[in-house]
Amino acid sequence: MKIVLIHGQNHIGSSCTIGRMAAQGIAGDNEVQEFFLPEALPHFCLGCYRCIKGDENCPYEAEKRVLLDALDAADVLIFTTPTYCMHASAPMKSLLDLTFTRWMSHRPAGCMFRKRALVVSTAAGAGAGGAVKDIRQALRYWGVPCVLGYGKAIQAMNWGMVTDKNRARIDRDVKKLSRKLSAQTPPRAGLWTRMTFLMMRMMQQAGWGSDPCEAEYWRSMGWMGKRRPWKTQKGATEHV
Repeated sequence: MKIVLIHGQNHIGSSCTIGRMAAQGIAGDNEVQEFFLPEALPHFCLGCYRCIKGDENCPYEAEKRVLLDALDAADVLIFTTPTYCMHASAPMKSLLDLTFTRWMSHRPAGCMFRKRALVVSTAAGAGAGGAVKDIRQALRYWGVPCVLGYGKAIQAMNWGMVTDKNRARIDRDVKKLSRKLSAQTPPRAGLWTRMTFLMMRMMQQAGWGSDPCEAEYWRSMGWMGKRRPWKTQKGATEHV
């Protein structure tokens, strides 16, 4: 099983540590790959909309491609971010901004509909739930059908200051999450994923997409017909 961790910070903090614990707890012989932001992608979206006509037009496509290829090849995705001002970190938000064409309203990657994901965020006090929500929402619109969230108020400024009692509770929680991520069968696409996909399909059929190339992408994937990304892996990693 391949696991990719995307950390929304360059330092190894509490969120990163818990994400690594989850990866280590997944059963089986696993290949783990990690990326730290902003080191792996030190850019903010320019709002130039060139990616609408094809992701290759993004000025940062080369650096994005390294991350996206790793995500496409993985079975389990783990995103970690510290909670800053009640939300995800700026580097993590930048990654989400730079990948907005992967939302179902544009050109989703078919392979995402067969993955599991975990989003982890810690805060000294309140706000971790908001940071987790930021990323979970984006992943669901990418098409990921199973996105688990773990937001935790650790009552400490760093992992070294977390009490033994809190560490024991976190360890129990993470073991449960790891068991869920260890499933060998692809997750089932739920009603929300299916209905959202079908609504976006209708939008593309009606010509209401951001650019004609999006409808062409949907046709090339067979999604304008009877093919559905959660039912087949053929062409799953294709993304134009």
